Amino acid sequence: MRPLDEKETTAVFEKIYKFTGANLKNIVERPALEGQINTGSSINASPSRYCFRLHKNKVFYASEALVRRATNISREKLISFGTCIGKFTKGGSFRLTVQCLDLLASHARRKVWLKPTAEMSFLYGNHVLKTGLGRITENTTSGDGVVVFSMSDVPLGFGITAKSTQECRKMDPNGIVVLHQADLGEYLRSEDDL
Repeated sequence: MRPLDEKETTAVFEKIYKFTGANLKNIVERPALEGQINTGSSINASPSRYCFRLHKNKVFYASEALVRRATNISREKLISFGTCIGKFTKGGSFRLTVQCLDLLASHARRKVWLKPTAEMSFLYGNHVLKTGLGRITENTTSGDGVVVFSMSDVPLGFGITAKSTQECRKMDPNGIVVLHQADLGEYLRSEDDL
């Protein structure tokens, strides 16, 4: 387990920025209450923050207090700590995984809501078609990262827009609106890998 180097940090932040925009600052500077000692009226420890760490090509998002505790475990025996937000491929590119969905959903800049009839199709790993689109954030452009929600605001996954908001209004019903990247169904489909 080690901190990310400059190249890795840039790759991770660029990918997260695609989904969160300026809210990336809230993720990076988020204070952590874990590990602080509360003695009645005041907290005695200095506030810790969340940080990103690399372990076996996976990037984890965890509080500094948790990272300090995880250093007591040998590298060979440490499987996971914090939230795994993505991994570096053998080619060196960074890929977000479905485990970061809660983090992206709470800080998302662009959102897409699916009709109930299209939810299962998306959870099976298919792209979002215009027929399944319930709502989309205004001024979304082609290539933006979006978090996909059900109509009852439950995050289902995330992807990249294939068409802008304006183009969605004019396209045919079977046109692809959002290109699938990850969804909650991966927990069942890729159970051995996660």
